[in-house]
Amino acid sequence: MSAPIDARKLILSKLHELTPVFQKREPELDQLNSFPYKNIEDLKAIGYTTLTLPKEFGGEGMTLTDFLLFQEQIAKGCGSTALSIGWHMGTILEFAEHHHWNIDLIPLLTEAFLDGALINSAASERNAGSPLRGAKPRTTAVLSEDKQSYIITGEKIFTSASPVLDYFFVTATLEDGQVANFLVPRNLEGVSIRETWDSVALRGTASHDLVLDHVEVSVNYLNEYSTTESKLRRKGWLLHIPACYLGIAGAARDYAVKFAATYVPTSLDKPIGTLPNMQQQIGEMELKLISSREFMYSIAKQYEENQDKDFKVEMAAVKTFVTNNAMEIVDLAMRIVGARSLSQQNPLHRYYQNVRAGLHNPPMDDITFKMLAENALNED
Repeated sequence: MSAPIDARKLILSKLHELTPVFQKREPELDQLNSFPYKNIEDLKAIGYTTLTLPKEFGGEGMTLTDFLLFQEQIAKGCGSTALSIGWHMGTILEFAEHHHWNIDLIPLLTEAFLDGALINSAASERNAGSPLRGAKPRTTAVLSEDKQSYIITGEKIFTSASPVLDYFFVTATLEDGQVANFLVPRNLEGVSIRETWDSVALRGTASHDLVLDHVEVSVNYLNEYSTTESKLRRKGWLLHIPACYLGIAGAARDYAVKFAATYVPTSLDKPIGTLPNMQQQIGEMELKLISSREFMYSIAKQYEENQDKDFKVEMAAVKTFVTNNAMEIVDLAMRIVGARSLSQQNPLHRYYQNVRAGLHNPPMDDITFKMLAENALNED
């Protein structure tokens, strides 16, 4: 079940008000080592960052469907803001569904989140391969001599929202070869951020390197071991990835439609939106947007209503279908607007760069197609 309609409308109303504000600030994120600090503060101010926290811990217990709806709207204003805050919100939403965190850490984290703290996972490592493809972390966790703490050493990449994170869930390999997940507070000695993120797409996510130089954490901060069960755990919240790119595409669509409805060249004497070829391209955008939204929200609803199914294949299909459609929508929007879409002052060039980042968020297209093929071949 989704949130009560009145509550959902209230949150959406607040996000709609913030959308043009975020859009106005987004050009600032073209700078290296930039981050949408003000946007994150605005989201905190409306209580957004605690919405996925279960009601029993002081949150609102926001559901997957509402989470995606809100994330899509935020991305219309700023893709970097949406993707950054989505990792925090989704990490908590996974806990809300499975209650899988170390019981000793739950009071610490839930109270911190109510005070505005943010968290993200740090699993990927440079030149080590993708964790989703089975790569084992080079980051190590060694038990201290008194066995009261672990010493964690290593480096992680793609740590989105790194400038404002208060906690990290870090994967590390233990001395016996097992892989475990640790809670690492940002304020511990040996924790630092190396500003390496120079991507031209979603630069504002500030997905820098997390450096862990002999960081000592209590044994109680071992959150969970990497097991078959943990790897197979349902993670519907990962649909926030396609929701983000769909929001970016929606912003491009809105800009192009408004342009087509108002731009009147002297040679035409009427808006270009009246031309058949323009209407064809607008229609193509609408079809891709409608089909993408229907697919994503349909799977989200099914996920919520069928707790005995993991929906891993369907979710991968949504990610691939929606992100590729999103890229095509932005491309069509740029064709409608023409050469001025490449202007530094025009937001479409930024939407084009940002939406292409979806190709590199997990799961990759090749994994999706492999999963779909194997699923088809294994049918009775």
